[in-house]
Amino acid sequence: MKTIGFYQARTHLSQLLDEVARGKKVLITRRGKPAALLTPPPREAQADVREVIRRMKEFRRQQGPILGPGLTIRELIEEGRRF
Repeated sequence: MKTIGFYQARTHLSQLLDEVARGKKVLITRRGKPAALLTPPPREAQADVREVIRRMKEFRRQQGPILGPGLTIRELIEEGRRF
């Protein structure tokens, strides 16, 4: 783990983010004491987004094109074209 002072972290933030994106951890200190830890995001969060999208698509397939009693997406599109 790399340790860097607050001032250096502020002036070289872009480079630090590149290192973190490659999997490194960076400890930022202020007056010699730990103040923050930069780490890559957890991998589970990325998988969760894909799972949510999959669930949304599945829900849409189950619901079909009906948006209300007798109302379809096609009817809404045609209604919008009239104005």
